[in-house]
Amino acid sequence: MKKPASSPVQKPRDTKGTILRLLRTMTHDRTLFALALALTVAGNLLALAGPKLAGEAIDAIGPDAILWPVILRKCALMLVCYASSALLSYGLSLLMIHISRGVVYRMREAAFDRLMRLPVRFFDEHPSGDIISRISYDIETVNESLSNDIVQILSTVVTVAGSLFFMATISPRLLLVFCVTVPLSLYLGRRRATVTKPLFRARSRKLGELNSFVEEQLSGLTTLRAYCREDAALERFDGINEEAVQAYYESEYEGSVIGPLVNFINNLSLAMVSAFGALLFCAGQMSIGSISSFILYSRRFSGPINEAANVFAELQSALAAAERVFSLIDEPAEPEDAPDARALCEPRGHVELENVTFGYDPDQPILKNFCVDAQSGRLIAVVGPTGAGKTTLISLLMRFYDAQSGRICVDEGEISGYTMRSLRAAYAMVLQETWLFEGTVYDNLRYANAHATREQVIAAAKAAHADSFIRRLPNGYDTVLTDDGANISKGQKQLLTIARAMLLDSRMVILDEATSNVDTRIEKQIQQAMRRLMAGKTCFVIAHKLSTIESADEILVVNHGEIVERGTHSQLMRAKGFYYTMYRAQFE
Repeated sequence: MKKPASSPVQKPRDTKGTILRLLRTMTHDRTLFALALALTVAGNLLALAGPKLAGEAIDAIGPDAILWPVILRKCALMLVCYASSALLSYGLSLLMIHISRGVVYRMREAAFDRLMRLPVRFFDEHPSGDIISRISYDIETVNESLSNDIVQILSTVVTVAGSLFFMATISPRLLLVFCVTVPLSLYLGRRRATVTKPLFRARSRKLGELNSFVEEQLSGLTTLRAYCREDAALERFDGINEEAVQAYYESEYEGSVIGPLVNFINNLSLAMVSAFGALLFCAGQMSIGSISSFILYSRRFSGPINEAANVFAELQSALAAAERVFSLIDEPAEPEDAPDARALCEPRGHVELENVTFGYDPDQPILKNFCVDAQSGRLIAVVGPTGAGKTTLISLLMRFYDAQSGRICVDEGEISGYTMRSLRAAYAMVLQETWLFEGTVYDNLRYANAHATREQVIAAAKAAHADSFIRRLPNGYDTVLTDDGANISKGQKQLLTIARAMLLDSRMVILDEATSNVDTRIEKQIQQAMRRLMAGKTCFVIAHKLSTIESADEILVVNHGEIVERGTHSQLMRAKGFYYTMYRAQFE
């Protein structure tokens, strides 16, 4: 039984921490990052030499003579500077694409690595669509920002600082104009940031919800159509889609205000520079060339600020996406094995549960004082109504969850004292939900035992009554299965998973409705084959069809998390209790 999925928990936004963490990820290769900084500085300084040279060329035009050699030399230097700057900028763009690719690779690798280490509880509590959105859309958003916006921001810093320096050398008094306009731009930008930050967080969250809904509907498309719920699904999709679109609109709308505001202030500063520059010229304190250079530098100074404001919204989106990815990477992993944990080697298969109590919510226990003594080689069947806690028992045996109280032992040793890897490898498991991976039938059968020979694979397929249909596939055992085996039936998928479990040389076996998708004739044959091949192994069978577990060594009847009856089929039938009622209900 799974705990109902809940919405992703939203944490306070840490912009500074996210930026620093992104920078640490970018500087993984310090040489490349240092080269990117060098290209940024060199390219922008070369571009900044242009206005200075232009002013000197203008001043070479005097009232009495035109100094053509000086003008031509300055123009040639301008051409060299601008061409070199363009080449360096092109190299920087290529380098940043390479750096961003490395960052995205490491982020995606870290996120997937964390997914492989997270406890099962995390996946029970988080929609898969939201998780997929984080490692696909969110990381791609970061990639686009790193390869485009970061270059622009780096260029802005160098250009603004360089322009400020050159303007200070030309006319410190005229520079006072920016003491009014720059603080005003920063103030307005900061005010808008407080509005846009939560909007971009909401945008990423809504996209995750949309992905989760679409995935759920596509997974259950057959059921959806069987109940004629297409219109209802479309109606729900429209609502979720409307929320996602609205979140996009609000974030983009509020973000779009920043650019025009800053652009207006920059134009205001240009007008003020022109007016005060004209006054200084009339007073004989500035030349026309100096005024021209100052105006060009003022455009260099304000232009990048305006461009940075335009990409500010995109950066906010990237930071929101990066934070969601980092929050996934920071999720606490499954607890490590105890320092003194030992490997479960060659288990005999004696499994014992002593007064085990467990609930996904500790205040609402699902299993209560659960006691089982499964001796090696015995087949233990667990039956009961839906929600009684049968599947939860599997999660505890495999240590996907730890019990709140009581002991679970294998071969007289508590499972917490074994390494989780060796404990789980000691079980072969076939679940009602069949999971096949993209690859050939042969590869899927060898998934649990990579050392199995082709003869062993075919033998297991024959024992599971899968060999005949496999040979009818287009390429037999080399037929490629795609999209969780969408090109074969559910019953055939179930046979493949049973054959796969048979190949695993485990002393303990868990079957959760393992024959639910096969017909009765094949089901009987599979039961006989599995008993024959799993002789001497401890088997836990969870079944709804009681006819499949009549030969079990012991049947545990579970209701409301407690064992209300136990015994063989004949004993329970003679007792005419809860099991008797369930059995008669199925056949009547």
